[in-house]
Amino acid sequence: MLAPLMRSDTFSLTGRDGASIHVHRWLPDQGSEVRGIVQIAHGMAEHGARYARFAEVLTKHGYAVYADDHRGHGKTASEAEVGHFGDTHGWELVTSDLLALGKRAKSEHPGKKLIFFGHSMGSFFGQAILQKHAREYDGMIFSGTNAPGSVLERAGSGVARMERLRAGVRGKSSLLTFLSFGSFNDAFKPARTDFDWLSRDPAEVDKYIADPRCGFHCTTELWVQLLEGLRSIATSGFGAVPKDFPVHLFAGDRDPVGRASKGVVELHQRLQSVGLTRSTIRLYPEGRHEMLNEINRDEVMADVVAVLDRMIA
Repeated sequence: MLAPLMRSDTFSLTGRDGASIHVHRWLPDQGSEVRGIVQIAHGMAEHGARYARFAEVLTKHGYAVYADDHRGHGKTASEAEVGHFGDTHGWELVTSDLLALGKRAKSEHPGKKLIFFGHSMGSFFGQAILQKHAREYDGMIFSGTNAPGSVLERAGSGVARMERLRAGVRGKSSLLTFLSFGSFNDAFKPARTDFDWLSRDPAEVDKYIADPRCGFHCTTELWVQLLEGLRSIATSGFGAVPKDFPVHLFAGDRDPVGRASKGVVELHQRLQSVGLTRSTIRLYPEGRHEMLNEINRDEVMADVVAVLDRMIA
């Protein structure tokens, strides 16, 4: 009988406030050497288990893979907490959870390099960690990202605060959801679903829609905290990052989160402008937001493995 190509399990990580954070762990098959570690930070309104297919590819190439379910997401969230980081300091708590998971992963594989992989909202947490804690990692990869600091973000922060006053910190706001995602399908009309902007593969879009742990509305407080976090990233800049720290950006060139690649290019230019000599970028023609779930996902995942191999070399 053939040995499985991947071992998978889950465990709980205790946050600094005592909260229990659900973590998915995928390891190469028994007896295979772990060459490096990849820590995945998922996006808004999804969860870590969605990265199992990606993890299978990574483990076949010798990577140990860890992905938490952020606060308010996946199996970390109770029914009452879905879409809610916390009543206060949620951005800081999620950032702390991610750093703690990185330390746990390194303790389980001493001497192996650790690469942070952040998708969408997860990439924004990654940018914040890059600015202040880059030395905890050996490289970062951002998928479906953007350069923070737009006028829309500043305006959105004000709207989010007003909506928080109206609906409460745990209230949900259709207005905030519309302002954030309402235009994302515009470039893909006539759209079959509200989530065609995720991928050109209708089966992947349908899987997202059918997943009860995806596509939910987030609380007004999460939006306030997220927008404040983005403003902090824009204000802090990347000047303190070691100049030889490797960062790779990739996205579909029609991804609305990255403003059809404009925001991704802008972020790359910011990294280069402060002297990061190992900042690279890859844009996929016609690709949408979730390149790991796109019709050319095998090509994308092979490219990511090649980047990882360079980062741990």
